[in-house]
Amino acid sequence: MGPKTLSQVLRQVDFFTEDEDLLIGLGTADDATVYKIDEERAIIQSVDFFTPVVNDPYIFGQVAAANAISDIYAMGGKPFLAMNIVCFPSCLEDEVLVEILKGGAAKVKEAGATIAGGHTVKDDEPKYGLSVSGFVQRENILPNSKAKKGDKLILTKPIGTGIYASAIKGDLCEGGKNNPAVRNMLTLNDKAVDPMHANNVRSCTDVTGFGLLGHMVEMARGSNSTLTLYSDKVPFIEGVRDYAEMGLVPGGAYDNKDNFLGDTDIANDLDEVVIDMLFDPQTSGGLLISVPEDKASDLLIDLYANGVEEAAVIGEVTGEKAKVIVE
Repeated sequence: MGPKTLSQVLRQVDFFTEDEDLLIGLGTADDATVYKIDEERAIIQSVDFFTPVVNDPYIFGQVAAANAISDIYAMGGKPFLAMNIVCFPSCLEDEVLVEILKGGAAKVKEAGATIAGGHTVKDDEPKYGLSVSGFVQRENILPNSKAKKGDKLILTKPIGTGIYASAIKGDLCEGGKNNPAVRNMLTLNDKAVDPMHANNVRSCTDVTGFGLLGHMVEMARGSNSTLTLYSDKVPFIEGVRDYAEMGLVPGGAYDNKDNFLGDTDIANDLDEVVIDMLFDPQTSGGLLISVPEDKASDLLIDLYANGVEEAAVIGEVTGEKAKVIVE
């Protein structure tokens, strides 16, 4: 069952969400839910967990935690509390689980949040992630549904982590911290939050399992806008094209293509390998930001100054119909 199908199933269920204090729920496929605390503040809640994308258990714990925390940053907030979610097989040594949890705890600490417990079940393969809560000023909430014609689209990290994960699993490259994709996945999105608020950003989403194009489609649908992507402007992780040309494209990329291709208009002369990379499912990916054109340069300057050194303008909002155009 593909990710779009799962989303459709969820939307058929009555979750009793008729609550005036629920500011963001399931309606726009946002990264997290946002609930009003008072007239000034709201709480953000999200959950994410998955199977290992690297072999080192400590690094896996760090990556999974960074990925889960990213949803809070994508909504314009900052995390304060997390709960571990663990599925673990009895055939593995306890030390493996200890290292996963240590890695997750280290990344949560780096984010300035606290782990306060969690839940563990036995499973056939290890899975790890977090349920995360964050705070946001109501005026700073960044949904994925407010992109407007004329906005510039900025991506804060290069893409290609899914393809790199396939290469790591195939022993075609090492999976330690020297791997450029691993460094990418270990990097929190925290340094983008304050620059976004300072430059009137309208919408934001983090680029994860649906791939860059899938998340652009979600933003286009939520905003009822046409997003145009300039494929030659998209930053890719160094070396990822070589692995893609070797056929190391994960199955999730093809699922994304099946589920989102109908909402995209892709140039006929675009290389199929590039299309695969644009649909590549990301882990702990960057933020896709929609910002007014007159603030785009200032946002980039602030991002660079704050350490987000690979941020790039990759497209713009060009119309008022829910669609993605790839040139």
